[in-house]
Amino acid sequence: MPNTNVPFQVFSGTNSRYLADKICNSLDCELGHMKIEYFADGEFSVSYEESIRGNVVFLVQSTFPSSDNLMELLLMIDAAKRASAKSIVAVIPYFGWARQDRKDKPRVSIGAKLIADMLSVAGINRLMTMDLHADQIQGFFNVPVDHLYASTIFMDYVKSLQLPNLVIATPDVGGTKRASTYSKYLNAPMVICYKLRKKANEVSEMKVIGEVEGMDVLLLDDMVDTAGTITKAADLMKAAGASSVRAIASHAVMSDPASIRIDQSALTEIIFTDSIPYSKKSEKVKIISIADMFADSIRRVYNNESISSLYLM
Repeated sequence: MPNTNVPFQVFSGTNSRYLADKICNSLDCELGHMKIEYFADGEFSVSYEESIRGNVVFLVQSTFPSSDNLMELLLMIDAAKRASAKSIVAVIPYFGWARQDRKDKPRVSIGAKLIADMLSVAGINRLMTMDLHADQIQGFFNVPVDHLYASTIFMDYVKSLQLPNLVIATPDVGGTKRASTYSKYLNAPMVICYKLRKKANEVSEMKVIGEVEGMDVLLLDDMVDTAGTITKAADLMKAAGASSVRAIASHAVMSDPASIRIDQSALTEIIFTDSIPYSKKSEKVKIISIADMFADSIRRVYNNESISSLYLM
């Protein structure tokens, strides 16, 4: 039986319950009871079905589309604040709107900053997230941010593959820092794909910078949306003589037709975490859970212990 006497409480939004259940199982505690009631027009309200007065609460909710997930989290935070919670920690494994981290053309919003402001105004005391699309988003918050890295769980899997001629690759120049870190840790060479976009979610041109002939390529990215970039990069690597091509990405956004593209690509497999629920079926997709990593981080944060020891790199 789970221990119900833990000194903190964990609650979950509707679409992240699958992950919150696993986190609570790892923490040996019960998931807190919440109720979400819907009105006829789609509006909804949130209420806690148990006392949280004076307690530290961890609210697990990834903010992937639709925006109902974000709105649910904001209402959860507000309800916890008004119910006199001692401290409110938003646990957001996938931080949505993170691709809007700057003005890349005139007259556009900076969505990531707006979301950060909304969460802060709602009343969070701390944020726990993983593999932000842009590291500088941490600076959008005026509360502590625990930025976890999926490399902690990916590395064991990569080592288990025992690839004889491993080379680390990035599907675009924006991921060179991440790829360089893996490259140094695994003592493997690195190559880069240069891509040119004419519009969002559509790659018009791509070239490989580096040698991949006879190599086992491991492509790295923080998220896969329509899979256009990652599959084009994989096909390009294979055409350049790579022995095998695999991909690792933290967040399985996987908008249609991503699964079809992956099935039809040169990828041997693609590995994701379960930060976002992946319901479509693909034999090439493998999911590794981040529940134990987040559970350990929650435990350490509550006990005021360092979480830096969880980082492999």
